[in-house]
Amino acid sequence: MFDANPGRERASAPRLLVLAAFCCLALACVSRGLDLDAYRIVDLSHPFDAETIYWPTEEGFVLEPGFEGVTEGGYYYAANAFRSAEHGGTHIDAPRHFAEGQVTVDEIPLEKLVGEGIVVDVSIQCERARDYLVRVDDFLAWEALHGAIEPGSIVLLHTGFGARWPDRERYMGTAERGAAGVEGLHFPGLHPEAASWLVEERVIAAVGLDTPSIDHGPSKGFESHRVLFARDVPAFENVAHLDALPPRGFSVIALPMKIRGGSGGPLRIIGLVPRDAPSSGAP
Repeated sequence: MFDANPGRERASAPRLLVLAAFCCLALACVSRGLDLDAYRIVDLSHPFDAETIYWPTEEGFVLEPGFEGVTEGGYYYAANAFRSAEHGGTHIDAPRHFAEGQVTVDEIPLEKLVGEGIVVDVSIQCERARDYLVRVDDFLAWEALHGAIEPGSIVLLHTGFGARWPDRERYMGTAERGAAGVEGLHFPGLHPEAASWLVEERVIAAVGLDTPSIDHGPSKGFESHRVLFARDVPAFENVAHLDALPPRGFSVIALPMKIRGGSGGPLRIIGLVPRDAPSSGAP
């Protein structure tokens, strides 16, 4: 039978090992309870509010106040409504976002959203060039220090731009809205050749970064999106606090709103870091 995903066989064994490890962890939780004191739980999501950054053509996040107060029954009650585009704040891009016929956000396998994470720190390069494209050489340099990127890894790119949130001009390159705002976008992203290398040579599960888009700001063709999503690899954008993670040796849990048929959605993502692990800046 023809296999449309030539990396599937190579990735299967390590991915099964990761899943087995999580099954063992789940069994341990049932029998003894998870010792969370052994981990730092790092919140990698920005809050959703009036300052949340969206693409210049989007309205943004709107919280519509509903009822708040003491009811006729004598008890306190509060409930609001909200509206939001799929792609804004800390969110996931499902492969369907740029690849016809690929999975929607509700169809993404959970094993692509839960697994071992790595952080590739390119903040120095991005400080020097705000439109920097993360290249294969950056990943090879990381591997020379920390070992090979394992199949099934969740790869997080620390550009340093998360520290600029929620200042739109510093974070995105412009505070303008509409078409003029799109023309003024300047921030780092992933080079399309590096995207192809990650999915073909390292067979990763997902990729994320602390900028508004996996493609850099000036991109017009969104080539990295298209490369990743053609292989059903989702992307996490506007990820927070990547400086609080070590280069490797931690786990990622990235659970989006399960919107049936959605091309993306809000994402609550966390890192589980052993307390004895170094920060991402450490060698």
